[in-house]
Amino acid sequence: MTATKANDARSSAHSLEIVKVIEETSDAVSIVFDVPSGSEEAFAYTPGQFLTLRIPHGDDSVSRCYSLSSTPSAGRQLQVTVKRVDGGRGSNWLCDNATSGMRLDSLRPGGMFTPTDWADDFVLVAAGSGITPIMSILQTALAEHTNTIHLVYANRDEESVIFADQLRALTTAHPTRLSVQHWLESTSGLPTDESLRKLFGDVAGQRAFICGPAPFMEVAGQALSSAGASPDMIHKEVFVSLNTDAFATRTATPTAPSNSGAVVTVDLEGEVHTLNWPRDQVLLDVLLDNDLDAPYVCREGNCGGCAYSLRSGVVTMLVNDTLDQYELDRGVRLACQSIPETDELDIAFDR
Repeated sequence: MTATKANDARSSAHSLEIVKVIEETSDAVSIVFDVPSGSEEAFAYTPGQFLTLRIPHGDDSVSRCYSLSSTPSAGRQLQVTVKRVDGGRGSNWLCDNATSGMRLDSLRPGGMFTPTDWADDFVLVAAGSGITPIMSILQTALAEHTNTIHLVYANRDEESVIFADQLRALTTAHPTRLSVQHWLESTSGLPTDESLRKLFGDVAGQRAFICGPAPFMEVAGQALSSAGASPDMIHKEVFVSLNTDAFATRTATPTAPSNSGAVVTVDLEGEVHTLNWPRDQVLLDVLLDNDLDAPYVCREGNCGGCAYSLRSGVVTMLVNDTLDQYELDRGVRLACQSIPETDELDIAFDR
């Protein structure tokens, strides 16, 4: 099978074929895609990242981000898991219409909710469909590393637990490394700081990953801090509802050299480029205007799809709804929100 590019200016957009649809619960499905031959490098990903899909909706389409629940060791197959949302145009269409043989356009994997250090023990915290990226991280840790994992997973009731059978099988296969505790609202009510803290125990020195609705993540974050987790060891995933068309064609308008602009050296996919960077233009626009295939998704500062490493120089970010302090301290910035503050800068897209 040869790679099929989507019909737009983004060379990172590809048409992926659905090879399987798995009914996980009454309101959640996993969709397995085959990566076309020749596109393996474009769709290489790290555990915790997501795909951005173009989903038909009447005569139009919508762009939606869905976390990968598969692991890189799965080879050419990618799996996203989608839970039906009341009024959700993307999730409802996929749950009702996705079938084997169907093709959907997808951007390359993106997102920052991914471990960079696998030496620490993990405490993973999820609610509802927030288990999706957590599952990718959990399976990768068990298959490729030696750390222990404690999962706390909250749901409405027993019937809404996604991956229930798979989690039971994993705990049986790894009894000394994986422990799973379920929280069901039907029997225990909404989780609180105190109740979650009792489930976590002492988590000092452990790296924590949280994914779920915003109120749940806030409570879970407080509970982890109370249980001894260092703030720079707590990572939260932010669900993104895109307000823009991630697949929209953008017309390039090359920037003329200017004495008032900065100069940026860009390491992108193994090639180094030196560009003029006007002080009133965000970095992503500069890259696209110079016909560079920089990664991005939302252009709104809340998905991490355009993250890069700032090697030298200073930038100001107009919006940041996704990078935590740990990532900022390591020099991670968002291209769609970065404005230059110094005359010379050096950056790399190295994730």
